[in-house]
Amino acid sequence: MKWFFDGWLLNHVEFTEDMIPEGAVGFIYEMTAIIDGKSVKYIGKKNFYADVKTKLGKKETPTDKRLKTYKRVKKATYKNYYSSNDVLKKAHKDGVNIRREILKICYTKTELTYQEAKYLFCNDVLESEEYLNSNILGKFYKPK
Repeated sequence: MKWFFDGWLLNHVEFTEDMIPEGAVGFIYEMTAIIDGKSVKYIGKKNFYADVKTKLGKKETPTDKRLKTYKRVKKATYKNYYSSNDVLKKAHKDGVNIRREILKICYTKTELTYQEAKYLFCNDVLESEEYLNSNILGKFYKPK
């Protein structure tokens, strides 16, 4: 069963690429799914774009073998992103409905990391069974 809407939401409205503010680097998100009859959530961060190496076409390929045979292209990596969490990735593959919501847009990598940690701590993700997050910054872990 597919979610009636498969994109990202920002303030309960469909988020499109033309809505990315000038200078924005990424965003803090929350994903929600119902897995085994239980509502689960995950908070994380995601960059809007990544620099990807792309092979040059035949017309673009240099004749000198010492020159680069690739170019760097900015690619929107957030569109088909379903978290780094293995449970959510598997759920998506299995056709589980996942609500993807943008909580905050950030303008630097530093702000992105800070805001993610802030949202994780403020929502007590390590102490709540509702959240799938298992650590914060790789330093703080769920109690066992």
